Amino acid sequence: MPDQSIVLSVVCPFFNEEEVVDFFMEKIHQVLNTLDLTYEIVCVNDGSLDRTLEKLILAKKSYPNLRILDFSRNFGKEAALTAGLDHARGKVIVPIDADLQDPPELIIDFIEKWREGYEVVVGKRVDRSTDGLLKRMTAQLYYRFHNKISNQKIPENVGDFRLITRRVVEAIQQMPENQRFMKGIFAWVGFNTCVVAYKRQKRRAGKTSFHGWGLWNFALDGITSFSTVPLRVWLYIGSLIALISLVYGSYIILRTLVFGVDLPGYASLLVSILFLGGVQLMGIGVLGEYLGRIYLETKHRPQYIVDKEY
Repeated sequence: MPDQSIVLSVVCPFFNEEEVVDFFMEKIHQVLNTLDLTYEIVCVNDGSLDRTLEKLILAKKSYPNLRILDFSRNFGKEAALTAGLDHARGKVIVPIDADLQDPPELIIDFIEKWREGYEVVVGKRVDRSTDGLLKRMTAQLYYRFHNKISNQKIPENVGDFRLITRRVVEAIQQMPENQRFMKGIFAWVGFNTCVVAYKRQKRRAGKTSFHGWGLWNFALDGITSFSTVPLRVWLYIGSLIALISLVYGSYIILRTLVFGVDLPGYASLLVSILFLGGVQLMGIGVLGEYLGRIYLETKHRPQYIVDKEY
């Protein structure tokens, strides 16, 4: 529930971030103390296997406005972010990662834009030189591909780092889906939005928990959450193959009538069977991806379980 005495809630998911906890706490408080408003920091420990929770509890002794949500296990960043939004009590909420690649100083600019009347202030990474070349290229391709096939566009190079008002949070809470893609959800709810550009920094300490396979699955979640084009495209692929088969079949009939019957080619027949089998399996795979999402949603399981709150 919102607390009228708290203006700003900073929400930060943690997963195996013991090396960065002290740096994050020092930096975020240094920035927030320059603001003339009351604030809280909601840290969500997403089932960390290292000393992250221990260090967060220790930090709470020095920073009494720190709140810690400890999950019963690892539920993933999207669930951790959702929990942070659900438990935040401020009038405005700023999600931020613990690695300090998104500069906390930008929160000052976010607050200024909010005071100008904006309900959503997003941080856009105009310089991602600290990320690897492969990561930058794949991210750019993903944003372009997603926005081509989805009715809901996601701003390019915009992550979870943003300011949103209580009204936006309440709109997000009306969305009941369990399998959540927060970047798409943030964009879907809309509201009066402005952009603040910034340069992405190097990770302050520790290592990222996102790697190639995890990012690929994350991208699939984003595509299947906000687009049915991957399903529809198989109608066109099937129609095209049927048309090609009709044309080729007409050619064979015509050739047979004119030149007679010749020995059929077993190699071409084998290639055709394998090709069509592969296409069918791909179509079933795409259908299975959507069916799996429906299956998980029908269970109505909670998005997360909070074991303890400190």
